[in-house]
Amino acid sequence: MTSTDMRKEADDSGPSGYAAARLRLLTEGARSGPPRRTALAELTDEWLTGLFAAGAEGMRGVSLVAVGGYGRGELSPRSDLDLLLLHDGGDADAVAALADRIWYPVWDLGLALDHSVRTPAEARKTAGEDLKVQLGLLDARHIAGDLGLTASLRTAVLADWRNQAPRRLPELLELATERAERQGELQYLLEPDLKEARGGLRDATILRAVAASWLADAPREGLDDARRRLLDVRDALHLATGRATDRLALQEQDQVAAEMGLLDADTLLRQVYEAARVISYASDVTWREVQRVLRSRAVRPRLRAMLGGGKQTAERSPLAEGVVEQDGEVVLARAARPERDPVLPLRAAAAAAQAGLPLSLHAVRRLAATTRPLPTPWPAEAREQLVTLLGSGRPTVEVWEALEAEGLITRLLPDWERVRCRPQRNAVHIWTVDRHLIETAVRASEFTRRVHRPDLLLVAALLHDIGKGWPGDHSVAGEIIARDVAARIGFDREDAAVLATLVRHHLLLVDTATRRDLEDPATVRSVADAVRTQGTLELLHALTEADALATGPAAWSTWRGSLVADLVKRVSALLAGDIPEEPEAAAPTAEQERLAIESVATGSPVLALRAQTEPPADDQPSGDPEPLGVELLIAVPDQPGVLPAVAGVLAMHRLTVRTAELRAMDLPDGVEGSVLLLNWRVAAEYGSLPQAARLRADLVRALEGTLDIAGRLAERDAAYPRRRGVVAPPARVTVHPAASRLATVIEVRAQDAPGLLFRIGRALEDARVQVRSAHVSTLGANAVDAFYVTGAKGDPLPREEAAAVARKLEETLRG
Repeated sequence: MTSTDMRKEADDSGPSGYAAARLRLLTEGARSGPPRRTALAELTDEWLTGLFAAGAEGMRGVSLVAVGGYGRGELSPRSDLDLLLLHDGGDADAVAALADRIWYPVWDLGLALDHSVRTPAEARKTAGEDLKVQLGLLDARHIAGDLGLTASLRTAVLADWRNQAPRRLPELLELATERAERQGELQYLLEPDLKEARGGLRDATILRAVAASWLADAPREGLDDARRRLLDVRDALHLATGRATDRLALQEQDQVAAEMGLLDADTLLRQVYEAARVISYASDVTWREVQRVLRSRAVRPRLRAMLGGGKQTAERSPLAEGVVEQDGEVVLARAARPERDPVLPLRAAAAAAQAGLPLSLHAVRRLAATTRPLPTPWPAEAREQLVTLLGSGRPTVEVWEALEAEGLITRLLPDWERVRCRPQRNAVHIWTVDRHLIETAVRASEFTRRVHRPDLLLVAALLHDIGKGWPGDHSVAGEIIARDVAARIGFDREDAAVLATLVRHHLLLVDTATRRDLEDPATVRSVADAVRTQGTLELLHALTEADALATGPAAWSTWRGSLVADLVKRVSALLAGDIPEEPEAAAPTAEQERLAIESVATGSPVLALRAQTEPPADDQPSGDPEPLGVELLIAVPDQPGVLPAVAGVLAMHRLTVRTAELRAMDLPDGVEGSVLLLNWRVAAEYGSLPQAARLRADLVRALEGTLDIAGRLAERDAAYPRRRGVVAPPARVTVHPAASRLATVIEVRAQDAPGLLFRIGRALEDARVQVRSAHVSTLGANAVDAFYVTGAKGDPLPREEAAAVARKLEETLRG
């Protein structure tokens, strides 16, 4: 059925006919995108025109006007109908009756309606008081009635907007900034609001309003396509959910991708991010121009008075060869010849970042259009300018985004295309892959005084996750790419090898420090074998911290930093030959020794529970200590079932285990017995911490076997229905036979959940293995736990037995 047929059906059959035609239009597989939105707007226009005509017979000086998105002819399946009934102030009762004749049929069909009844003067007054109303009226479109009334309002509203723009645009920028702070940036969010997040549909509408003010105009290239893409996604979201929603929730992304004919949810998100990036960049450029124009207008009268009406030329200050500052932006010098100077894009970018200034849109576009490619390998100046750009700190981000918006980054580094706008489906990460790499370089710039080769640190930061665009282990793929990129940009073979090592092992230090026993000689030796030199270890330490800080708040803490620093110290000593292959175990603290002696004396567990703090960092002048969580120290006579008992009691008391270590402790001379020491960091799920005495009493009962932990946890789980959410991948259990010569290391990766550690501990007990030490870490929603286990005689498990234990543990966690 054609659009004409649908409109005829709507006219013939009234509301029910419109509803049927609307449904048919929305379920037509052959029509989507702008054609469907336009057809839906036209169909709705025809229906509302009929309603208006039936109620306005004989009336003059009244019209029906579409505003906002409907005014632009952009009706998504569940969009509101934004309508203004405009009248000249005549018969109020007749106008009210007409409004009822239009509004009630809309409500009867269950359509959302944003409506108002105003005279032109009232509409202009309201617009002057409410920016949202004014923005909606800028898109006013006549539907029915007195065309002259509508046209005069449009003319007056546009004139008002242009006259008031110097006052209203700063107010609009403030509102947009506040909204961005609340909603976040669309180009990085895993569950973005397509309309309200920065770079979304609301910002695209604002750009139209700025253009209508005649003060500034947005860079139009790609902007319409970006806006259309976001509207297409919102259409598919409305159809997939049946709701008027703008939030692209995780659980609905696969369905929305299928509705759009895309490969998967990652492809969908990448398209959303690319569109948002175009709109965000256009917004930055446009608001910068608005502010420049407003500054110029404010200064011009004073200059005219001083100069007797002469024209003032903007001052140009040199920044680098071919690069100058003008009016708060970095532009090309008049003598610059990009077509003869392939290093100029990097030189201009480095100069801009060093000066903390934006690159002008005109300059970037000229560079993109005329600059020749760099030779391979790059000349030394190009490499030095890249390092300068990466080492400029926070201003690097804006400059990099300007280069990327015009395609210069992928021209310089072709491998960048695979990570550009690539989502990371991990709650720990707050950035896309490409932005995370730049953020890591920004963080690494803070550590350049800590290392002997800051250039290698900064380039490694830029490349450490470059392999995420390829299948398989991104560190392995990244090592190959990093070696190739290093050679292309002019590093010698030795430096390229260091960069490849840093990329290959960028997760080594934090993974080893949080998941392995640092007292085990094999742990330290494995890291030393990977890094080989003190210089590489120094670089890897700085890269590790920069990477974690750039990932998100959950990826780094003082505790993690102290573990990594301890590991680096041990590896450094081994590389320097200052420690033997078999170091002695660390001596217990006085408090640990006291708890152990008391546990032996009483034959029962003894614990201490207290808040952990660290001295304030250098950038915290307030002197307040930094909270780390709550430390739980437990000494308990060595016996079976300690790990599941402790884990189960903590789960019962709603204590979340952040980190956990368990090890046998050497007692002072003259003290007989064997004690296990547990050093755990915990947090209360709700409210305050339980009393230490209650924890100890329940732990005693658990070890005696009189406390049914499994039953209690099952009852609690049954009382709370499971919430709908993302289905977590199944648990994975791996044996690492080379990780220790003293024990078998079994690593568990699973979705963190209350009682997880209890289930693991009980499964290991059932397998009749002894847990020599445990190293538990939680990163976001993921738990990565390593258990050093031995057989009954204290030896590592045979390969077949270790594999069987791992299989059994995996089955238990999946059950």
